[in-house]
Amino acid sequence: MPIQLKGLISTISFLDIVDILIVAFILYKLYMLLKDTRAITLVKGLLVLLVLTMVSNWLGLNVIYWLMQKTVTLVFVALPLVFQPELRRTLEHLGQGKLFGKSVFLNIEEAKSLVNELDKAVMVLAQNKIGALIVLERENILSDYIATGIQIDGLVSSEFLINVFIPNTPLHDGAAIIRGNRMISAGCLLPLTDDRTLSKELGTRHRAAIGITEQSDAIVLVVSEETGTISIARGGRLTRHLDSEKLKQNLKPLFTTRPTSIMDWFNWRHSK
Repeated sequence: MPIQLKGLISTISFLDIVDILIVAFILYKLYMLLKDTRAITLVKGLLVLLVLTMVSNWLGLNVIYWLMQKTVTLVFVALPLVFQPELRRTLEHLGQGKLFGKSVFLNIEEAKSLVNELDKAVMVLAQNKIGALIVLERENILSDYIATGIQIDGLVSSEFLINVFIPNTPLHDGAAIIRGNRMISAGCLLPLTDDRTLSKELGTRHRAAIGITEQSDAIVLVVSEETGTISIARGGRLTRHLDSEKLKQNLKPLFTTRPTSIMDWFNWRHSK
């Protein structure tokens, strides 16, 4: 066995290693694009089908193997339709040169400032029972939804956010989309979730928050107009009844840059 392994290793060239690393990197970036979206569940299901196909072939279960082959073929034919939003976002990332670029994060001070401003605004909105829907864009670009609102591109501050959601104003009923530490657009329209198991007490804002997080890796803050309850949506799931401390704990890790040195690591850990 060691001799066979040694012989196999001896056939691997430098270009083979580069080839494997490039493919691994591409697969990793694709995974990051699908992470925290509804599509990742479909990918897991597809992997299960492939594993069952290989196992049935290995065990000699001919009928099951034939059925699995036909099922996998049909699934691959349907993939372009099922993954249409994800394929579109991937092509957008390629066109914008962002598929292989560095993830957009803020430094420690910028992240701390943004989280504090979001926290102050949300707490004021909740105390006054002013409904709000705040979308925090991450890896997946939300250009289609940004285009449905009014373009703003202003630095995020608590006062700015509160004014956006003042009742009986043009932007009150839509969503505000934030990229980095800037509000890109407000009054945006979001897709509603199709999940029929949700509580009936959840209104349009909550369903829109869940809907956009099912189709992207965005994080959404929701303030209920009826109760003033603060919620956060991520990956198609809604976490409700947040206070100031829990809100900060959920938000800060989403924006802070990853440490690149020992000193950065200590600063990053201290800031958490």
